[in-house]
Amino acid sequence: MTPLPRALHRELAAVLGDGWRVDPNERLAYAYDNSRRQALPDAVALPVERGQVVALVRACRAHRVPVIARGRGTNTTGAAVPVAGGVVVSFERMNRILAIRPGDRCAVVEPGVLNGELQAALEPHGLFWPPDPTSAGYSTVGGNLACNAGGPRAVKYGASRDNVLALGAVAGTGEPIRCGTATTKGATGYDLQRLLVGSEGTLALIVEATLRLTPLPPARRALRALYRDVAAAARAVARLMAQPVTPSMLEFMDATAVRLAREVGGADLPPEAGALLMIEADGDAQTLPHAVEALMRAAAGEGLVAIDDAADEAARERLWAARKALSPALRTLAPGKINEDVVVPVSRIPELVDGVQALAREFALPIVCFGHAGNGNLHVNLLFDPADAGQGARAEAALARVFALALALGGTLSGEHGIGLAKRAFLPQAIDPPTLALMRAVKAAFDPDGILNPGKLLPD
Repeated sequence: MTPLPRALHRELAAVLGDGWRVDPNERLAYAYDNSRRQALPDAVALPVERGQVVALVRACRAHRVPVIARGRGTNTTGAAVPVAGGVVVSFERMNRILAIRPGDRCAVVEPGVLNGELQAALEPHGLFWPPDPTSAGYSTVGGNLACNAGGPRAVKYGASRDNVLALGAVAGTGEPIRCGTATTKGATGYDLQRLLVGSEGTLALIVEATLRLTPLPPARRALRALYRDVAAAARAVARLMAQPVTPSMLEFMDATAVRLAREVGGADLPPEAGALLMIEADGDAQTLPHAVEALMRAAAGEGLVAIDDAADEAARERLWAARKALSPALRTLAPGKINEDVVVPVSRIPELVDGVQALAREFALPIVCFGHAGNGNLHVNLLFDPADAGQGARAEAALARVFALALALGGTLSGEHGIGLAKRAFLPQAIDPPTLALMRAVKAAFDPDGILNPGKLLPD
């Protein structure tokens, strides 16, 4: 029998029907996310419309029971793990594309729509939604919004927060709210929809999103620049982002990432490459060659080994497929992985890479860097054997130093993964006490009883 209050159990069973689950085996499927953390919820709710979400939040508030929103569990920081028990609200059944309006360049969707399914539906209209995380094929729009997901295209088109116009949500009070408007301009009150994006389900549960769409570029070309070492590649990133042409993608790989892309991902890369930049430009057929020339000039410089075009679309797809295979490929180096996505100003990337390499030597652990260099957002992967207590302790100590390094360089703790459980303790290092106090006041306004995703994002 569920440990939830009997009255709450009866009320939500009546509201949700077969969308109310209390069997331990069924609850287990919603106990973890991609952080590999786990905690069993007291129940799972599978709503199909916003009225059920309103009723659920109101009932849980009345009984002071935690409510944890969930997409498909691809988050890497533990943000979807129900550490305080309570009810996990999975939006997998609220997965309808409600409208695609090409003339307004917007789409209206429910939170359970998969990113990849949305892109497929938009393509016949010549449109796309810019956020493209590695998990796009199986992560939800709601989850993307909750963590402000980005991906390679964010360097030119922005992350989730930059591509949402309006949100329908249910606050921790149980009240339905509407934030923003389906227009690209608006100056009417506070910008609450951008506040909710990246809030990790701690302020409200998103039940509908009006998304800002972008026309598909008619043409694109990819470049592959190989460098002698990571320092040369990092300096090239700063040059690329200092000139007028903005690449549509700019990805960085260190030497170990290059080797994995070649050996595991199947990319055609020479063994002597010490670092690599994948650079892409998009636009119309007339201006694209000029953009590519400008990017090639910026990529050239001391330490460049070779730079070439991906010969055709198939070659381009193979290169990007190898990049997307990197994160799971790291498991071939060590069974344990801490994957953090720190951000620094683009001009400070050389110092970040140098500092991370120094930490790898100091702590005697492999640390692999790759990611969205055009935003200064690198994925720093600390690899270790969890069965070795010494390695685990060194990995945790090195992680704290990585965060301290990023902050010292004028950066921050996360670009797209969010805070969740993994970085919560470090938040006071990144945000001053008066600002944290203001954030807590905002949390209290949206969720006065603290039932929404407790224990996440904001430190005690």
